[in-house]
Formats: sequence, structure tokens, C-alpha cells
Amino acid sequence: MSSSAAPPATPPGHSPGSRRLALVGGSLGNLVEWYDWFVYASFAIYFADSFFPGDNQTTKLLNTAGIFAVGFLMRPVGGWILGRAADRHGRKSALTLTVTLMSVAALLIALAPTYGRSGYLGALVLLLARLLQGLSIGGEYAASATYLTEVSARNRRGLGSSFQYVSMTCGQLLGLAVLITLQHTLTTGQLESWGWRVPFVLGALFSVVVYWLRRRLTETEAFTEESGADAGPDSARGTLAALWRHRRQAGLVMALTLGGTVAYYTYTTYLTKYLIGSAGMAKSTATLVSFTALTVFALLQPLAGALSDRIGRRPLLITFAVGCTVGTYPIMTALGSASSYWPALGLSLLALVIVTGYTSINAAVKAELFPTRVRALGVALPYAIANALFGGTAEYVALWFKDAGHEKLFFWYVSGCALVSLVTYVLMPDTRDAALSRAEAATEADTGPGPARARAVR
Repeated sequence: MSSSAAPPATPPGHSPGSRRLALVGGSLGNLVEWYDWFVYASFAIYFADSFFPGDNQTTKLLNTAGIFAVGFLMRPVGGWILGRAADRHGRKSALTLTVTLMSVAALLIALAPTYGRSGYLGALVLLLARLLQGLSIGGEYAASATYLTEVSARNRRGLGSSFQYVSMTCGQLLGLAVLITLQHTLTTGQLESWGWRVPFVLGALFSVVVYWLRRRLTETEAFTEESGADAGPDSARGTLAALWRHRRQAGLVMALTLGGTVAYYTYTTYLTKYLIGSAGMAKSTATLVSFTALTVFALLQPLAGALSDRIGRRPLLITFAVGCTVGTYPIMTALGSASSYWPALGLSLLALVIVTGYTSINAAVKAELFPTRVRALGVALPYAIANALFGGTAEYVALWFKDAGHEKLFFWYVSGCALVSLVTYVLMPDTRDAALSRAEAATEADTGPGPARARAVR
């Protein structure tokens, strides 16, 4: 296609300045959401004793990991409720609601009574807070993925949507930075007694700031167009009936998420515990390895997202799946013997470079599969179901295999999940050139159709 027939990089009504402001605003809110979500996993090694009695440390971690996994069970509910809200009332309103729920959940954890004071009441409060966090995150992923993709210029959606995992990772880095700071300012006894509450208090305060920020975001052009369009037989927004008409795309979201979410949680939330429990590394060293590796990982996301805008989404997805399928066992085995900082860091970076092929573009790919009227729900519900079944349970499955004396079987489990996604990536169409708004579709009609692969997913 000649350059005269190409769609404009910036559609009318969205200046580069306003687009950048929306990306920054959406990303900062996502950062705090995921800080609150991940800080539970980062500090579990310190507060497990506060809620669960006994001498077996692995059993205590299994209990806290089980509550972590229960939060994922609420993600499909949150994906349905908040995805529907985002499709019917706007991406902005859904983003505001998710951060409110997360603030309440963080405050509940900060105030939860210990086992010594109230028995298992504290564990019950912990469970309630994780359910609220699951509800919030179930909607947050879809609302932010949809918002960041829709607000990006058409030829930069991979770059724009990559900031979802930049902000997610920075949220985890913020949690790790708080952990490192507390490790160097408090004793282990103080951390286990009360210091673990500090990050949750901070999370509640951060959420209040983000609430104020998200109230000032602008709505996306794609949603504004759709909400102002004439009603018709196929105009229902955010309903399960509308999603059913796009069940093939929903199935694709589940299948392409499977390998990516298991790999992501293996090399992020579980990595620190694995280095401590299996490699015998000191807690502070393992935390520093995770912090450094995740910093590089965050910097890689925009580079990979921009690359996908040039070569397409499928090459990156396929590279991730092949690397994860064949590389998980040797990488995890080597990490189990890496008792010092530099070998562990090198292996962790290798794993996260592979995972970048999925994380940098998965938000754009999922959003590009659906029309505007059901985009948020279409991303939210199948993604949340896949995460509830596989992402949220990854750490629990890993610890279960370890407790049973067959830790290396978990490595094959991760490889098998990646293999399923590899088949999906090979068979699915590339989504890079899909029109996400009526304005983009009209421009395409005026200037000529895009590549056949783009039309195949609409």
C-alpha cells in the first residue's frame, strides 16, 4: 500500500500532547493498583507467622499463597462487573472504581489482627481483603488495557499498551523498594511484628492520590463514538450476550493468556521465594535480585512494544512461547543452584527477556480482537478466568510440588502451559492493523483496506 493510503497516525481530536497525558495518567493509576496487589506476595515471608500457627514454614507459605490464589477467583467476577461497567459507562469511570476498591482492601490488610490476638479472625480479614483486591484487579486489567490501547495512535498501539506492564512492574518494584528499605531500617523481628503493615498503609494512601488523578482523565475517542451511536440490534454494550457473539475471540484470549500468565508469575512473584527456599539465598539478596531484574524488565517493555508496531504481534508472541517451552526447565534448574547475586541475576534476566515477548503486547492483542461495544468485557472475563485457573495458582502449584518432593515437575508444568499458547500464536491472525474506532474504520474505507490479517479479526 502506498504511503498516501495509510491511515493517519493521530486521528482528529487527539493531539500528541493529550495522548501522552492520558498514557501517563492511566499508567500511574495502574502502578498503584499493582503495587497493592503484588506487595502481598512480597511481604508474605514476614507476615505468614502472624496469621498461621505452626513450625513448618512451607505450610505457612502455602496458606498465604492459598489466600493469594483465592484473590484470583474473584477476578472473573470483577472482570464481568467492571468490564461491563467500562463498556457501558466508560473506561474512565471503571478505572476510578477499581482504585477505590483497592484502597479499601489495602487498609483492611494493614489493620488485620494477628492470630495471637484474635485467632483466625485475622486470616479471615486477610481473605476478605484479597477478595476485594481480586474484584478490583479483575476490572483494572481490562479497563487499563482497553484505555491505553484506545488512547494510543494506531501505529503506536504496541508501544502505548506496553506501558501497562511497565506500570505493573513498577508497582512491584515500588513494593520491593519499600521492602528493601524496611529490611535495612528494621530488624527481622520488627518486620515480622509490625513492619509488614507499613506497605499496606502506604498503598491505601497512594490509592487516594490516584483516585484524584483518575477523576481528571479524558474518555477515549472509541468509547465516545460508540456511546453516541444510534442503537441497533447489535449495539448492546458490555453484555454476556454480546460477548457470546465473539466467543471465538474470547477463547483466543484464554489460550494466549495461559502460557504468559504462568510464566510471568513464576519469574516475578514466585522468584524471590524460590531463590530463598530452594537456592538457599539470603532474603535480602534474593529481594535485590528480583528488584534489579524487574527494573531491566520494565525498561524492555516499550522497546518490544514499539518493535511489534513495526513487525507485528505474532513474531514476539511466538518467540516468547518457544523460549518458555524449551527454556524453563534449564533456567529454573540453574536458578535452584544459584546461591549468589550475579548468577541469579543473569538467569532471571534471561527468563524475563523471554517473557517480554508476551507481556509487552498482550494488552494490545486482546483489545484489538474485539469491537468497542464489548472490548473491555471481552478482554476482562476470559483473561480473568485464565488467570484464576493458572496465573493465581502458579505459586501454589510450585510450592505444592516442592512440599511433595517433586519440585522440578513444576518446571515441566510451566513449559506445558507455554506450549499450549504457542499453538494458539501460530494459528491466530496478527491483530496489529485492526481498526478500533469508527473513525479508523471510516479512514480505512476511504483510503483502502488494510492487510487481510487485520480484516480477519474484526
